[in-house]
Amino acid sequence: MPELKISPNFTIEDIHKIREYNYEITKNMSKEERRSYYKAGAERAFKEMEELKKEKKN
Repeated sequence: MPELKISPNFTIEDIHKIREYNYEITKNMSKEERRSYYKAGAERAFKEMEELKKEKKN
C-alpha cells in the first residue's frame, strides 16, 4: 500500500484519505488484529504527546 500523504493545510480531503487508507489496511483483519492495530497507534500517539508536553515544560 502506498504511503499516506497529508497536505500541510490538513483539509477535509485529508480526513477522507486517512479513513480510506485505514480501511484498506484493516479490511481483511480479524477483530482482534484490528484492535491491536489501533491500540498500537494510540499508544504511539500518546507517547508522542507526552514527549511534546515534556519539551514544552523545558
